[in-house]
Amino acid sequence: MNIVTETNIKGEPIDKKPHKRPVRMGRWFIIIGLLLAVVVGGLVWFNYFRAKMIGEFFANMKPPPVTVNAAEAKSEVVPNLLTAVGELAAVHQVNVTSDVSGRITDILFTAGAEVKSGAPLVQLFDAPEQGDLANFKAQATVAQLSLERAKQLAARNFGPQATVDQTQAAYDQALAGIAKTEALISQKLVRAPFSGELGVRKVEVGQYLTAGNQIVSLTDLSMLYANFTVTEKDSGQLKVGQTVRIKVDAYPDRIFEGKLTTIEPQVATDTRNIRVQATVANPEKILKPGMFATTTVVLPDKPPVIAVPETAVDYSLYGDSVYLITEKKENDGKTSLTAVRTFVQVGKRFGGRAEIIRGVKAGDRIVALGQIKLQSGAAVAISTEPTPPIPAEPPRY
Repeated sequence: MNIVTETNIKGEPIDKKPHKRPVRMGRWFIIIGLLLAVVVGGLVWFNYFRAKMIGEFFANMKPPPVTVNAAEAKSEVVPNLLTAVGELAAVHQVNVTSDVSGRITDILFTAGAEVKSGAPLVQLFDAPEQGDLANFKAQATVAQLSLERAKQLAARNFGPQATVDQTQAAYDQALAGIAKTEALISQKLVRAPFSGELGVRKVEVGQYLTAGNQIVSLTDLSMLYANFTVTEKDSGQLKVGQTVRIKVDAYPDRIFEGKLTTIEPQVATDTRNIRVQATVANPEKILKPGMFATTTVVLPDKPPVIAVPETAVDYSLYGDSVYLITEKKENDGKTSLTAVRTFVQVGKRFGGRAEIIRGVKAGDRIVALGQIKLQSGAAVAISTEPTPPIPAEPPRY
């Protein structure tokens, strides 16, 4: 069987497909590479341009100056004070008692009253002693008369000298009996040993008072002692006659002044402290024995030091610092103020101020208030309002 194949005009078979021209692969890689390079280059240029513009924006955008209160570091004489705690004690204070026992027949004082030295306070029953006194006085009268007669007879040689001596002895015995009885009677009348203020009465009329039992307290409030202790290290700065300032909780706004009068010559072996005593006048009698007292001994002044307001010091774990205000000239010729953090060494604190041992010199301007809003190098503007007063002590509530 013969199969006939049709041909086209060119003489080729009809079922034969036309041949396509192949595309070169290298050309495609080049085109794709160029496209990727353009895209990547555009991204890099965009990021660079964006960062540049952001930097220029923030460089030209300066925050406004922070308003602060400024203070000047000054050279001052720091008060050289030694502070300690103690208590007040009366120079003269006693619990009035009786030397002898007896029944109280009369109370001659009023509780809380002021009495003079020798004022009678309590009378005990003394009738037996009064009887003995009368007896001895009678004996003394008889002995005196007998002595005078014996002396007259002896002078005329009508009586022996022995009679004169016996009557003289009898007379002396009678006088001794009178003196002893008067002493016993005086013991039955209890008197104030010194002038002062009486306390609460602790006896009643008719009560049998045993010798040594307390009748009433008597305190002289005109002068008081302030007893306190200082360390062995600080004792070398103390001298008798130095001024001592005393404050008590009952009168927090007042300062009482006294003089250092006694320094204990021995050091306590258990605490290594030295007991010190100051004497303070109490003309108003408002200070009371037993009050807790804060004592401050005024020592000789030390050389001047650099001092700043205590609020200017910033305390942190990295150290104490202040913000030092410096002047800087800008490109346009204007002067701007900048606060720079400066680390300092702080010494003593006194009256709301702090001693600066190192880091600041006299005449430097520092930020006194408002440093909590600052960072080192920040622009500042000094407030025209006065700096609020800094209390020397924390407020009491």
